[in-house]
Amino acid sequence: MSKPTPITIAYGDGIGPEIMEAVLKIISYSGANIEIETIDIGEQKYKQGFTSGIGPKAWESIKRNKILFKAPITTPQGGGYKSLNVTLRKALGLYANIRPAKANTPFVKTNFPDMDLVVVRENEEDLYAGVEYRVTNDIYQSVKLISRPGCERIVRYAFEYAKNNDRKKVSCFVKDNIMKMTDGLFHKVFDEISAEYPDIETDSHIVDIAAARVATNPGQFDVIVTENLYGDIISDITAQISGSVGLAGSSNIGDEYAMFEAIHGSAPTMAGQNRANPSGLLQGAILMLNHIGQGDAAEKIQNAWLKALEDGQHTADIYDESTSKAKLGTQEFADEVIKRLGDKPTTYPAVEYKGSKKITSKFGISKTVKASRKEDAQLVGVDVFVKHSDNVDELAEKLHDAETDKIRLKVISIMGQKAWPIAEHEEKKYPYIDGYCCRFKQVDEKQPLTPQDILLLLSNLTEKDISYSKLEYLQSYDGELGYSKVQGE
Repeated sequence: MSKPTPITIAYGDGIGPEIMEAVLKIISYSGANIEIETIDIGEQKYKQGFTSGIGPKAWESIKRNKILFKAPITTPQGGGYKSLNVTLRKALGLYANIRPAKANTPFVKTNFPDMDLVVVRENEEDLYAGVEYRVTNDIYQSVKLISRPGCERIVRYAFEYAKNNDRKKVSCFVKDNIMKMTDGLFHKVFDEISAEYPDIETDSHIVDIAAARVATNPGQFDVIVTENLYGDIISDITAQISGSVGLAGSSNIGDEYAMFEAIHGSAPTMAGQNRANPSGLLQGAILMLNHIGQGDAAEKIQNAWLKALEDGQHTADIYDESTSKAKLGTQEFADEVIKRLGDKPTTYPAVEYKGSKKITSKFGISKTVKASRKEDAQLVGVDVFVKHSDNVDELAEKLHDAETDKIRLKVISIMGQKAWPIAEHEEKKYPYIDGYCCRFKQVDEKQPLTPQDILLLLSNLTEKDISYSKLEYLQSYDGELGYSKVQGE
């Protein structure tokens, strides 16, 4: 027998320990060749002072074994605690979150019996970078970070996933009608990379209407690739309308490490009652077994699980008198799956994983990320965020006094809307909040600014007792604006 694959296991919080116990029991009876190493992460670690919920010994185990299989974690409210999942994804480079959503009718109710799609979610960037500022007393800012290499990596992963799993179509979800730079980049990269896969159908959708289409007609989608926040929302929608969030598992894939889990939470109010459905975590285990090359065990478990469902062996969350024959607890459901190991479903199509492509990042994706062309960046101005809640015309006068020979006040805005200068036909509006964005631009377009020019402006502002809390450089790249214009600018 080949050497067992080492797996780091975290039992989690709430219902985590009981569903993990049930799933590990199924894995053990399936003949999977793994070696388990258990770590403690989550709520108790938070309370011991580890702000990310994970201690040094756990990190050592994960980095040694490369594979983490975890049950849901409870993050304490308040206290500056960081999301353990976000920490793991970032620290381990788990850039791709894969969430399959497939209907299990007629034994699990859904309005979409033919639903079978996969959400490929970028896992490290976007608003989930968690970069936020309090700009003034009233204004808070969350920074959306999107990179070209990050876009290329996740988009290529989606196409490679489609190619290696006999998927026919990849759809891109963005909001580039509003966020023209960040989401515009994601869409642009999608179009560039899709040209390399002529045998795969593609389309693109604005995310708000796309979410509505997913919720009402999921059959039009096959593989969906999207950014972090959109992917989190869309994948919960797809899981729920396929039958239940409680039946969905996910994989988090990087070039070196991988993490597998259920997508649902720790449900602390159900803990210790033997009521939770272990199916979501079991689906995560099946993804894990495929990833480590043990498709035989994954296939055996999935077919036994399907056979248990069609035999009416159901937990309370999916129990229905018309299709269910038994309402089972967590451990009893696991026992019914174990009884059927080696059997195949008759109503559901039996799955075949033998010889299938692994769900893995090792497509050489990182090597195919293109080096960004070094465009000529020129400093053309600066946005200065000023705390001010009085007459904007008076503020403009004070700002004019701080100008230099090389830099002048161009526009003042609030929440992206022009507040100064206002034409006669435009209505003057004064803020109900206490901050303005004051945009200064170069006087001579042929003469780029320097950081020293910005420092001189800031020094002048200080001398005029103008309180500023934040600034952003304005740059152009080969003559193309590297910043968005103010509404009305």
